[in-house]
Amino acid sequence: MTSEQLSTTSLGSPFSRRSVLGGMGIGAFLASMPSVAFAKEMAASFPGLTKVINQYVAEKKVAGMLAMIGFDQAAPQVISAGSLTLGGEKRVDGNTLWRMYSQTKPVTGMATMMLIEDGLITMDQPLSDIFPDFADMQVLTEPEGPIENTVAAKGPITIRQLLTHTAGLGYTIISKGPIQKAYLDAGLTPGRVSRSPLPGFDRSAPTPDIMTFMKRLATMPLVYQPGTKWSYSLSHDVLSAVIEKVSGKPLDEFLHERMFGPLGMNNMFYHVPADRAVDLADNYAPFAGSLIPIDPGATSIFLDKPPFAFGSTGLVGSAADYDKFLQMLLGFGKMGNVQVMEPETAKLGMSNLLPDTADTSGTWVAKQGFGAGGRSGLGTIDSPAGTFGWGGAAGTAAFVDTSRGLRAGGYTQYIPSNSYPFQSDFPKYVYADLDGSAPVDTGKTSP
Repeated sequence: MTSEQLSTTSLGSPFSRRSVLGGMGIGAFLASMPSVAFAKEMAASFPGLTKVINQYVAEKKVAGMLAMIGFDQAAPQVISAGSLTLGGEKRVDGNTLWRMYSQTKPVTGMATMMLIEDGLITMDQPLSDIFPDFADMQVLTEPEGPIENTVAAKGPITIRQLLTHTAGLGYTIISKGPIQKAYLDAGLTPGRVSRSPLPGFDRSAPTPDIMTFMKRLATMPLVYQPGTKWSYSLSHDVLSAVIEKVSGKPLDEFLHERMFGPLGMNNMFYHVPADRAVDLADNYAPFAGSLIPIDPGATSIFLDKPPFAFGSTGLVGSAADYDKFLQMLLGFGKMGNVQVMEPETAKLGMSNLLPDTADTSGTWVAKQGFGAGGRSGLGTIDSPAGTFGWGGAAGTAAFVDTSRGLRAGGYTQYIPSNSYPFQSDFPKYVYADLDGSAPVDTGKTSP
């Protein structure tokens, strides 16, 4: 195992919760919601979510926690408690820096959609058109079987498949057996957790520069036939390379020019500046009822320049900046008077892009759709239309509900993300306040 294997889950299946809605189901509740204006009035100060956040901090499950929620293009509401360091004096706020991890994927996905809008690539274009080394790929006969037992791929890897984790690529946090070891030995482990070795976790070879990364990856067999199975993968790091090759700019420069700069997202980094270490929250591993610091902000590994801008896990940023990204999605490519993509492009990126041939059974997106790096609602009771979002390895979660003009992000720092239910239940907390069923915070903590 590698240190990145600490991140074993992303945003779960949050819209299938029924308990707080009296058995009604969130999808049914949303379908019957009278209006966005009424929802705002019902939410008031989000008492249920406030209670949850206060309890997490009071019980020292986390050092700090924050939620940022907004409607339409209006300024967001901030709910926060705790500090950047357990027991510290500096309180978390909208400008605190959080490790986004897999919340990077929707950003990379939308950057890819910009290239599609530009006409530089197409949705179903083979990756081998851009990187010829990926022609004539081999596929393992068994996902966890011997690496030499392969058959020829029945079709090419495409941009659509990379966006939706259906390209058949592996991931050291998911794959097992010989293919996982091969990835580790080749340094195909984009993602950073700690400067120090973590007990019980195998170390990998250093991650190389992006073009070496691509050459090594092209020599590896695929885990599944392209387009046949949803399997969480490093496909968004491949998209980082696609963006660089096609645009002529590394992903971080492309994002600054086309998205971060225009939207005023000035607190979003791949390489945290030294003078911003004071704003970076500590990251912890919950263990036996205690919090073990694994990446203190003051000496964080994110203060070092990464081998390349990881399209899957690399961003560190503020809740306020990520809210601008969500606001842009909610405005279908536009935030205020600033438009970074056409409405049709943003809508397509948030729609279900899964190939018709892809099997999602037994995965995190079973009976769900998947768009450009995030879960996409299918218009069912468990998958409401207009929803799009994803979470990160350190417990963060973010989504938009375009049908109801809602955007929401939840932030804290602990690994793995399934240590507590905050990430998977975050949408439930938000919607429970919207329907008025959430309990009011009395200031007391749970037993």
